[in-house]
Amino acid sequence: MDHFHYRDGVLHAEDVNLEALAAEVGTPFYCYSTATLLRHYQVFTSALGALPDPLVAYAVKANPNQAVIRTLARAGAGADVVSIGELKRALAAGVPADRIVFSGVGKTAEEMRAAIDAGIYQFNVESLPEAELLSSVAVEMGRVVPIVFRVNPDVDAMTHAKISTGRAENKFGIAIDTAPAAFDLARSLPGIDALGVAVHIGSQLTSLDPLERAFERVGELIAQLRAEGHDISRADLGGGLGVPYLSDQPEPPSPAEYGGMVARITRDWNVRLTFEPGRLIAGNAGILVSRVVRLKGGRERNFLIIDAAMNDLMRPSLYDAWHDIQAVRQPQGDPMVADVVGPVCETGDTFASQRTLPRLDTGDLMVFRTAGAYGAAMANSYNSRLLTPEVMVSGDRWAIVRERPSYEDLIGQDQLPEWLSG
Repeated sequence: MDHFHYRDGVLHAEDVNLEALAAEVGTPFYCYSTATLLRHYQVFTSALGALPDPLVAYAVKANPNQAVIRTLARAGAGADVVSIGELKRALAAGVPADRIVFSGVGKTAEEMRAAIDAGIYQFNVESLPEAELLSSVAVEMGRVVPIVFRVNPDVDAMTHAKISTGRAENKFGIAIDTAPAAFDLARSLPGIDALGVAVHIGSQLTSLDPLERAFERVGELIAQLRAEGHDISRADLGGGLGVPYLSDQPEPPSPAEYGGMVARITRDWNVRLTFEPGRLIAGNAGILVSRVVRLKGGRERNFLIIDAAMNDLMRPSLYDAWHDIQAVRQPQGDPMVADVVGPVCETGDTFASQRTLPRLDTGDLMVFRTAGAYGAAMANSYNSRLLTPEVMVSGDRWAIVRERPSYEDLIGQDQLPEWLSG
């Protein structure tokens, strides 16, 4: 469920008329619904109600806007971060440091120092060299920091290859059968305290089966580590639960089904569990609003050219991802079939091919649904296009939460060397 709906023939975000909003903000722009964000967070946390004190750490990479993070932080969410920038965003948005998990394969000494200084909950360590570096940084700072080792269970998540993270050939984590040796090494390293295991096998999972297989392997590992004398008190089960991008397709497993499976698999683990939902919370809470520039007829197909482009929403060009397309004005007349494309000079600047669409023409407004995750977060200024602004609504109120920069701002980021000045 989300809070984007037609009222008097016009699509609204909660109680905000999107036609009126587009006239104020200009297109394209992202629009986020506070009510949807909170509902998705509450549904997920409620699904974990049978677990003792779980930490739900919102995956900041999905949508790092300060307004989104603060909305969730005020509801009780922690944060999963993968860079010093995301760490600073989470702290600035009011996420308590002791509810922040630092993931990622490439943590630098600078990032480690910043996270240690902040006092984060844990580091999810992904290799032995990382553990050794973290040990030296912690000793240098006179601290002992909690870590969990991320293990790679070699489980196929059955998702897109570019967002699969739990197979042997993926760059993430250590092979699960080498984990006992990693814990033995950690025990010999000063400055780190290995408290548990993390696993994350991929994003946009539409079946619980691969998650269940991965979690079962983690449970076996926890038992083995304890038998070898390691004190295991934490397990991070990552995120990855999918969201429905196609309105007419079966929905992925519900949070309630997921929570039930987790409770069953982990009932004897005796650990504090951490979860890292991102897309599940933010995906359906956001849309991208765009305006039709023109309808162009071709020899073989029609092209609906819009003012949003691949730099604004990269998922279709990166992953051939589907986003449902909806007219802001309730559709009238027969549907049309067209390719939906942007103005960027790449054939890859295609959002949909031979899609059956509501009848749209020059000047009409349309939206891409389920754009709240990995939309604005991946946007860029290719073709010297301005970054897409972001708007948040709450009831009948709205606010711009990231401005569209000016062309002077964009060009002003360049600096000329002295031999080209003057």
